[in-house]
Amino acid sequence: MSSQLLLFAEPLLRDGLTRLLTAQAGLYCVAERPEQLQGLPQLVIWQASSGDLQGGRLAEELLRLQERWQPAPLLLLLPAAHGLGGDALLQLPAAGILESPDPQELLAALATLLTGGRVLAAAAGSASPSPAASPALGLGQWLLISGLQQIDADLAAIKRLLTPPPTNLVQLLVLQGRLRELSAARELLLLLWGPLSVAWGAPDPCPSSPEPVLAITLQQRSADGIWRAIRQRLEAGSGAELSNQSGQLLALEGLSPERRRDLLLALLCQVDSLRQRLLADPSPLQERWEQWQPELRQQAMRSLVNSYVQLPCEGSLLPVADSLLRSSDLTGRDPELPEAQPMLASLVRAQPLLVDGQLLAADEPRAVLYLELLVSNWLVRSAELVSAELLASCAGWPELRRYLLQPELLATRNLERLRNQLNAQLRWSSWVERPITLYESRRRLYCLRDGAIRCQELTEPRDAELRQLGWLQQLVTLALESRDALAPQVQGLLRGLGDLVVVLLTRVLGRAIGLVGRGIAQGMGRGIAKGVGRS
Repeated sequence: MSSQLLLFAEPLLRDGLTRLLTAQAGLYCVAERPEQLQGLPQLVIWQASSGDLQGGRLAEELLRLQERWQPAPLLLLLPAAHGLGGDALLQLPAAGILESPDPQELLAALATLLTGGRVLAAAAGSASPSPAASPALGLGQWLLISGLQQIDADLAAIKRLLTPPPTNLVQLLVLQGRLRELSAARELLLLLWGPLSVAWGAPDPCPSSPEPVLAITLQQRSADGIWRAIRQRLEAGSGAELSNQSGQLLALEGLSPERRRDLLLALLCQVDSLRQRLLADPSPLQERWEQWQPELRQQAMRSLVNSYVQLPCEGSLLPVADSLLRSSDLTGRDPELPEAQPMLASLVRAQPLLVDGQLLAADEPRAVLYLELLVSNWLVRSAELVSAELLASCAGWPELRRYLLQPELLATRNLERLRNQLNAQLRWSSWVERPITLYESRRRLYCLRDGAIRCQELTEPRDAELRQLGWLQQLVTLALESRDALAPQVQGLLRGLGDLVVVLLTRVLGRAIGLVGRGIAQGMGRGIAKGVGRS
């Protein structure tokens, strides 16, 4: 039996789409007007024109179509260069959104929507807002913005030199070290000169890169369909050439590209099996998730290293997997991991998810992207815990380095230097950065995007974690609070001192210099007059 489709489009486009759909061996019956329908349509297709995108009428028209033809899903076809941003695309009330699709993409989307899925494939445009009048900047703001501009310009130049990475190892290490040095200088500048919001108005010296294409396909709107879509996207993003664009030194960078990918894929596979176990066990999700974390990491490490691999160690062959599991402590917990209950409730039971203060269905595109962010953050942080243990094992087992690590870490000095830098970064993050992020209600999440590990910050209340800090970390938050409390008074004092200096220079010293100059001029005038009179 053919599916009945209702098509809204301009005449030329409508004729082309009708011929395409009716030529599919009787799969589709297309109605170009509501009067041609026999009952309700199975799918409504709307080809939006450029005029429909102006004035913010697109979302309103979509709501009218949904209310008129529900429960039929709605497929929106956008023209090329539509100019809609990523947030606007994600908020459109349509089960399917395609931008200038070819016939194969359109037919595949129709099959997905008719079976109850969702499709989103469109390039996010960038709106160009009108420039606002910039207020007068103070000394601190001017120093902050000018410093950030210089640092960002240097960062952009180094990133251009690293794309593609140079073949000379020394040059590569120097450029990577300079990149970390500039990132640390930027964070220190923001910490010293004011809140992060001051830097938002600074112009970006880097050329603006095009927004990524939003591509989400849910074959089913159930928890299984959502997890399969997220897993496919993360598997595609966990490539062997995954680069680090997070601004942090990662232990994962020490592994060879193949082992890095194998570890991420092994963790994803373990999450899949753990999700099946959560479906069969009725006990609380959060409790079981935390209880099974060590076992999950152990199984991922065992999958990374084949159980049959043996390597020499102090004159005898040892099984690598068993030796690594005996020497590794995988029971630790990353305090920066958010609570897993919302993520698990959506992935296991398809419960709604709170995103940016809105309760969304788990199959909504914004909810799917947020779930992907949570899963990728857990994925990278868990891989970091496992990688740190692998680096520690390689330090005492030199033969293991060729099997797991990058070639430049075969040297003991390079490996120990990396471990020392990771330990120093961990201590600095625990003692200084974490209290600051807790006090500012920020959370840093790792994501896999565009072939790189990147960071994305969210703002959410973290008062409970703030109260659990130790006394040393509390001193950092107390220093921030004192700075915020004393900043207006110090600024007022400096402003008053500046006014006093201006008064002294203009009214007192300037007037005194003027009087002295006038006396000198008068004396010179009298001397000249007397000389003329004598002559």
